[in-house]
Amino acid sequence: QLTVLTRILAKTGILTHNYAYLNLSDWWMQSAYLDSRMPVAMYTSPGVVLPKMHFQDRQGQMRFAAKLIAGVLDFKSMIDSETLPVEYLGGKPLCMDQYYQVLTSCRIPGPKRDVVMNYAIGKTPPSHITVVHNFQFFVLDVYNSDGSPLTVDQIYVQLEKIWNSSLQTNKEPVGILTSNHRNTWGKAYNNLIKDKTNKESVRAIQKSIFTVCLDAPMPRVSDEMYHNKVAAQMLHGGGSRWNSGNRWFDKTLQFIVGEDGSCGLTYEHAPAEGPPIVFLVDHVVDYMKRTEMVRTPMIPLPMPQKLRFNIPPEIKKDIEKAKQNMNIMAHELDVRVLNFTHYGRKFPKSHKMSPDAFIQMALQLAYYRMYQTCCPTYESASLRMFRLGRTEAVRSTTTESLQFTKAMDDPSKHNSEKAALLEKAIKVHREHTHMAIHGQGIERHMLGLKMMAIEDLTSLPEIFMDTSFAVAAHFNLYTSQVGSKTDCVMCFGPMVPDGYGICYNPMDDHINFAVTAFNSCEETNAMKLSQFLEDSLLDMKTLLEQVSKTQ
Repeated sequence: QLTVLTRILAKTGILTHNYAYLNLSDWWMQSAYLDSRMPVAMYTSPGVVLPKMHFQDRQGQMRFAAKLIAGVLDFKSMIDSETLPVEYLGGKPLCMDQYYQVLTSCRIPGPKRDVVMNYAIGKTPPSHITVVHNFQFFVLDVYNSDGSPLTVDQIYVQLEKIWNSSLQTNKEPVGILTSNHRNTWGKAYNNLIKDKTNKESVRAIQKSIFTVCLDAPMPRVSDEMYHNKVAAQMLHGGGSRWNSGNRWFDKTLQFIVGEDGSCGLTYEHAPAEGPPIVFLVDHVVDYMKRTEMVRTPMIPLPMPQKLRFNIPPEIKKDIEKAKQNMNIMAHELDVRVLNFTHYGRKFPKSHKMSPDAFIQMALQLAYYRMYQTCCPTYESASLRMFRLGRTEAVRSTTTESLQFTKAMDDPSKHNSEKAALLEKAIKVHREHTHMAIHGQGIERHMLGLKMMAIEDLTSLPEIFMDTSFAVAAHFNLYTSQVGSKTDCVMCFGPMVPDGYGICYNPMDDHINFAVTAFNSCEETNAMKLSQFLEDSLLDMKTLLEQVSKTQ
């Protein structure tokens, strides 16, 4: 891969430049997120589903939300004091910068390109969160005058006040504007903030540490459909009749607590990848388990401030359009959660195989069985070994993976041969992953090449005009492992109209998958692919067990 890249660079003459100081992360954030004009909900923002809680009423919902807020503030204290432990991979320290970007930040729409603002940088960083209930936003100060965070009891009292002053549901869901196509939202945004009251309200949301969405109960569904429904809630809120208006999708972090016990979060992807978010989730879940609630003398606290919006006819029209678009989008995305309970990461480890590579080969097999062909596959890999590093792509489809998938259902092949091909495919995947995380992948080099040519106003290197380049970059399988200690599942939409988004969390004895596809595409079917995936994982286990027996 690198020799090919060097040849391309030499050919274009770009190797003669000294670009050592250019920050590839900025280019990545710009091209992958801020330049994209698709809605962030569903297209780029992932959702995280937490295990179902056992409350069924508003008191339980408030109590849980209060504990959750206290847990995030506990995490924030490590950020503020810079005592967050540095993470290591293979003995090497990882860049921790992304952790400092997820709180007190927000995406701001622009007519052609968005920006991300981080309000923590400044003399007086914000000390409030925003809470939204029944489409109405409130500013909740979460620190006492002496700088100490509010206790769980104090937060609970404040949430009760918010609940009681937002009982009417007939309010205009201003937040749904943030779910729109970015150009449409950019125009509506400029109209909205012309009004002084609106501008102040919007700024209060943008500057808040994070947002908590107190959701109405979801429509009742069968137990087997429950996880799919909750995952969809986390991604887009279920449509304008449900909770899509109870969001500010530009906010980096939004924790979602439903009255029916469903909970999780959605995050705007531009400032950070999944791992820092999952680390935060693990910290908060752990905090909520261990806290002995501190009883506090109940000093009267000021009423949380309700944010006012003036809605002229033009903005009302924008809201109506956004509602229609959101309903189309919510209907368009098929989300399937597969709780694979037959085994987890311990099984491939017992056969000295990488759990991640093993799962990737199961995805290759599932896709091959469904379509009798392989496809370009993207697996996200971290570049945090480098300062400000974001991601590189591991291309999971290889000559070796194809040989394995073809052999798997070939009756003329012996099991030992199939197992050997699986082992080889896994070994190659491991090598590609190692290259990617050590800065030797292809995708980001190519991005840098392209951006340099654009910024230098030189002609774009021929490779970018080649049809094969476009085909290779059309990722029908867009995948990511987001490992968490918490039994949660992350989900995101497909990268291409005729593709799948697949996220997985391998636990010791089970694996949580979320598979998404667009209903409007006749070739894709999330449910069908999930079934093929389950069968592939089972068949691969059977294969290894049979081969072990004969050895």
